[in-house]
Amino acid sequence: MRCNLPGTFLTRNLGQGRWLLSRGAPEPVEVLVLGAAPPAASSPALEVSDIDIEWRADSVWLRFISEGRPIAVQAQGAIVHEPLPRLYAALPLARLEEPGRRFWRRVFRLVRIPGGRYLLGFLARRTRGH
Repeated sequence: MRCNLPGTFLTRNLGQGRWLLSRGAPEPVEVLVLGAAPPAASSPALEVSDIDIEWRADSVWLRFISEGRPIAVQAQGAIVHEPLPRLYAALPLARLEEPGRRFWRRVFRLVRIPGGRYLLGFLARRTRGH
């Protein structure tokens, strides 16, 4: 299985052979690389571009451009996270009207103050008639 991710990615070394590669535009994408083989486990350049990921039975190969030259890295795993901006648009989720939103804002504001949780419980018991 293969994946091609064009664009420039910022890298962050998480230690122990783990990296986080993230791109903000045109569409946000994050790649978490696990178990990168030494010496690739050390910090790569601050920016890499045009990532190709190839998942194999026993490992993952990443190929990208770093400082103008192609680099290939073997790792134990890679997770690609591509958020879908319109993911929930098609779901029939409930929408609150302004009075409902105002009610829940007040409830959450009350819960945040010290002792507010107990006051909210008291008010709830009182309105139920217990």
